[in-house]
Amino acid sequence: MQLEKQIAIVTGAARGIGRAIALELAARGADIAVIDYCAPEDAAGTVAEIEALGRRACFVACDVSDFDAAKAAVKAVREGLGDPDILINNAGITRDRLLPLMKQADFDSVIGVNLRGTFNMIKHVSPVFLSRRTGKIVNISSVSGLMGNPGQINYSASKAGVIGLTKSVAKELAARNVRCNAIAPGFIETAMTAELAETNPLIDNIPLRRMGKPEDVAKLAAFLASDDASYITGEVIRIDGGLAM
Repeated sequence: MQLEKQIAIVTGAARGIGRAIALELAARGADIAVIDYCAPEDAAGTVAEIEALGRRACFVACDVSDFDAAKAAVKAVREGLGDPDILINNAGITRDRLLPLMKQADFDSVIGVNLRGTFNMIKHVSPVFLSRRTGKIVNISSVSGLMGNPGQINYSASKAGVIGLTKSVAKELAARNVRCNAIAPGFIETAMTAELAETNPLIDNIPLRRMGKPEDVAKLAAFLASDDASYITGEVIRIDGGLAM
């Protein structure tokens, strides 16, 4: 198995894309720390599925936008499973509104979880990677961060920020054999996009004429976390059916 004896932290892993990534990494041999904040019952289900695959797993409740909480979560993972080899920053929220209706709290909360949360987790995991001179970071961005999207000024800004963060981290940490890449999904079938599945006019603009599945993103994340991608860093890979071409 590609990731045997590896330990992975996956944020936002209770459901959706994060859950699919956690299960894909586990299927390839990794032990998984499930980090989530709002869905403890779903997180427990993810842990149970990972354990059913014969891998170790733990759940740590954490609001990744909180610097100290993220630090405590990494400490808990190290004590429970061991030093991580892989960090997947997937936790994200939306608070969609057109600019005239968007409140400061809508903007701040999305930036807090999506961008600051990604920084917080990298900040607290990177000392482990640097000391061991190895590590893989995969940040989940979005095509909204590449091309913008009406009603998503906060979300697009946060995901564009993740791309800049990814490239800077990749350049800073490469000398210690720590790789950092980003994935930019398009419209993926999750609870977050369920309302769009039947009515979203942008589907007509997707060359493949369909939404993607969480497993599509999970397979790409697993590749980037594996030694098969050992010479890839600082990249932003779209997985969007051709939407942002």
